[in-house]
Amino acid sequence: MTTRLEPGTPAPDFTLPDQDGSPVSLRDLRGQKVVLYFYPAAMTPGCTTQACDFRDSIASLAGAGYTVLGVSPDEPAKLKQFAERDGLTFPLLSDADTAVHEAYGTWGEKKNYGKVFMGVIRSTFVLDEDGIVRTAMYNVKATGHVARLRRELGID
Repeated sequence: MTTRLEPGTPAPDFTLPDQDGSPVSLRDLRGQKVVLYFYPAAMTPGCTTQACDFRDSIASLAGAGYTVLGVSPDEPAKLKQFAERDGLTFPLLSDADTAVHEAYGTWGEKKNYGKVFMGVIRSTFVLDEDGIVRTAMYNVKATGHVARLRRELGID
């Protein structure tokens, strides 16, 4: 069973390549609030819906001081194609070996049509300026999730 993060715990640090292959380190974002979301696969219907919802909310999230980062097991080339296709204006990070997913408790058993397999558990974390988890949301739905998150953060 994967250990889940709880509010009040330090967010595990990581450095992952973005869609351009440039390294992004969580520790470099100290002093900023971060919305870190994990999604199963670029360019799939649910993940596209969720990413486009973040894209459409990026101005209000940034205006409230939040940096958005998306993480999936996809390679940077696929993430670049996803970002270009859908006009995504925030970093998409590649966790091809799923080590960061495991550290955040977002890699685990899933069921689909009665079949059990290992995969990404769609999840979102809100980190404060000190890198502390303030919100940990597991098994979120792609549709409507960003609107719910904005409401919980008090962002119009």
